Formats: sequence, structure tokens, C-alpha cells
Amino acid sequence: MRMAVAVGTVVYLGVFVAVAASLSAPQSTSSPAQTAAADATARIVASAQAFLATLEDAGRTKVQFPFDSPQKARWSNLPTGIFKREGLRLGDLAPAQRAAAMALLSTALSQEGYRKVVEIMRGDEVLRGAPGGRVRFGEDEYYLAFLGGPSASVPWMLQFGGHHLAINMTLAGRQATLAPSHTAAQPASYSFAGRTVRPLGDENDRAFALMATLDAAQRGQAILGYSVSDLVLGPGQDGRTIQPEGLRASALSVAQQTMLLDLVREWVGIANDALAAPRMDEVRARLPETYFAWSGPTTNGSAAYFRIQGPTLVIEYAPQRGVDHIHTIYRDPTNDYGARFARE
Repeated sequence: MRMAVAVGTVVYLGVFVAVAASLSAPQSTSSPAQTAAADATARIVASAQAFLATLEDAGRTKVQFPFDSPQKARWSNLPTGIFKREGLRLGDLAPAQRAAAMALLSTALSQEGYRKVVEIMRGDEVLRGAPGGRVRFGEDEYYLAFLGGPSASVPWMLQFGGHHLAINMTLAGRQATLAPSHTAAQPASYSFAGRTVRPLGDENDRAFALMATLDAAQRGQAILGYSVSDLVLGPGQDGRTIQPEGLRASALSVAQQTMLLDLVREWVGIANDALAAPRMDEVRARLPETYFAWSGPTTNGSAAYFRIQGPTLVIEYAPQRGVDHIHTIYRDPTNDYGARFARE
């Protein structure tokens, strides 16, 4: 009888301790934004796996690289024939495989981001008719690669690019970064299906609109005292740094700060909306430490360079000897290629 009571007491105490421990243990909760980001990553992973399922073994071998492979930094603004890319070329894919590759891009990117990418590629199709010798242009000349296996938890990279385009998207669970990515346009304006297309038109127009709101004192700080005609941190410049210059965002009005954030979103917002939102929150939190710098004329329609630079952000916009050929770069000096994710 005593033994039964003792056993019952032990069981009771054990249940009490277990319940107490469960009540005192930290509860794992996710905010709606974190849940949305995790769901977006899961959809991207599923789309990547659906693409892989369309390939034979040789194709899967060709598209896949180790996460820390030198392939990570193998991107360029240059066309085929000048720069050799690795991965799977769109022009070598069967129609169903190509459709699956583009479906993956539309899942990984926002609606506006996907539109921008497609319009950059169509612009390259305009160049395809130009005599090029060994240089090749066109929508077929874009390559897809994975660094690391598509995963909802472990860091991996989706890499897509060709002439005037390099999308380097590193995903790690509910976190993602597009840094570094290169978007460009040549021609900067062309006709398609009866309408005028400007792949980087919003970037241009928003920047000139912001400049138009600056007063004389603000312009004096924003406009650099020397000429800048090309990207400073473009392709091949990984690890390089530049000193922040120009007008601090803390010197802008609330309306001007909103305009600056809308301009930044043209790059950050290329990513899927749920993955871009936390990045914009990060940029917004560091906005007082962010600089806006300008070089060139301030009238829209002119060729002018501008830069947006903060602790975790560098954006550059650089016309190439005129307004019909534009290069831009988007970087995060703290998280290019998901370096921060790999440390976590």
C-alpha cells in the first residue's frame, strides 16, 4: 500500500514538473510577416524542385553547384561571346523545361520584379538583330544555376542572368537577399506589342522627381563635386568599399524620405513581396544614416549618375555615354551572397 502511494506521488510530481517546464519554456511564435516569408520560400523551393523534375541527370548536374562554389561570383553585364557563363542556358531547354524555369522566376520575384526581368531580356532580343560576330544577344542567352540544393531551411542561391542582368538570390528559411544583383537596359526604351517599354524607367523617373523637390541647400549637399560616369561597385568589384557622400536622408522632409524609400524599393522590390518587406523595414530603420548622391544634369531626359548608400545598402545607377544604355547595381555590404545568413 505504501509503495503504491509512493509511486503515485512520483507520477504526480513528474506530471507537475513536466507541466511547469512547458509553461516556463519560451514559446516559439512567428509574426504574420515571418510566416508569409517562410511560405514564400517554401513556394520557391517547390517551384525549383518542379523545374529539376523536368531535367534528366545531365541537366541536373549542369545546373547544380556547391553553395560555396566560385560560381557564386561568376556573373557579369557582358554578353555571351565575351563572358562565359555556367549553368543551364535557356536556349538549350525544351519548351516545358523553359516554362518551368520562367515559372520559378515568377515565383521567386514580385510581379514588378518579374516584369522588369522579362523586359530586360526582351530588350536584349532587340539587339539580337545587330551584327555581333562571336557576340550573341537575345532571350536564349540567359542562364540558370542553383548553388546548394533548394531548401526551406538551409542557405542556397538561385542565380539567373545574362547580358545586362544578374539575379543572385540567396534564401535561408524565411530570410532572403538579392545582393548583389545587376539590372541594366540596352536599349533603355523600345517598342513591344504596340507600346513603349522602359525596363528601368521608374528608377530614372523617381530619381529625377526626388531631385526636383530638393531646395538649393539640399542640392548643394547631394550633387558631388566631381563627375561619376560608371558603376563603382559593379561586376567584379566584390568586397570593395566607397566612402558615403552626398545628402543625408535625415536632412530630407518626410515626403522626400518617402520618395527615397520608393526609389530604393525599385531594387529591393524585385524579390517576392513577402521576402522584400523585411528588407525594406531594415532599410527604413537605417534611413537617417543613408546618403543620396548625384552626378550630372538634374533635368529628366539627361544622363545622370546617382547613388543611395547606407550601412546595409548600396545602389548605383549609371548611364553609359547616353540615356539609352543604363547599368545599375544593388549591394548589401553586410550580406552580399547571403554572408550574414551563413554566419547565423
